[in-house]
Amino acid sequence: MAKSIRISAKIINNETLVKVLMKHPMESGSRKDKATGGLIPAHFIKDFKCESGGKVVFSAHLSGGVSANPYVSFKFNGNKGDPVKITWVDSKGTTETGETKIK
Repeated sequence: MAKSIRISAKIINNETLVKVLMKHPMESGSRKDKATGGLIPAHFIKDFKCESGGKVVFSAHLSGGVSANPYVSFKFNGNKGDPVKITWVDSKGTTETGETKIK
């Protein structure tokens, strides 16, 4: 599993509840550096995707308006033991992927 992504996927009431915590600064590009007074460059997760069973089951486009270390939670119909793969891409082109199985 990726160091910057923590994933939990459990079946609750016949639905798969996925909880994802991502370690990322999520800089909007509008905050000023206290030391220099200059703007801190934008650096945020822009694309977020969850795949299971070879299909995209959830996706989102994020922006600099999301707080640091974003948390995302959603539900879908999945089966115990199925893989859950989370992938994000940030505004600097960095990609991170994490995987787990549905419990």
